[in-house]
Amino acid sequence: MNLKNFFSNIPDKLSDEIIETVFKSDSIRIERIISQGQSSPENFWYNQPENEWVIVLEGKAMIRFEDKSIVTLHKGDYLFIPAFTKHRVEWTDPNQLTIWLAIFFK
Repeated sequence: MNLKNFFSNIPDKLSDEIIETVFKSDSIRIERIISQGQSSPENFWYNQPENEWVIVLEGKAMIRFEDKSIVTLHKGDYLFIPAFTKHRVEWTDPNQLTIWLAIFFK
């Protein structure tokens, strides 16, 4: 058993977004993502073959979908994104860390 804490080793300020895989198997991948003002590059869309379930544990973020709808996520808000649903991170709060838990599965 290898006990770790999801909130450990988090810097106070970020120059780049941190994406860490905390668990991976053949059927699931779990990531810890830490953002502070980062967003997806211009004209970039995620379009992954896995389903994604994501929750914001701290901070605030906005996700834009290809149909131009925007979802704002605050602390505790979660969202299911079906596989092959084009989306992008439109905005994360530049004044505080946004800590995401993302679960990808088939």
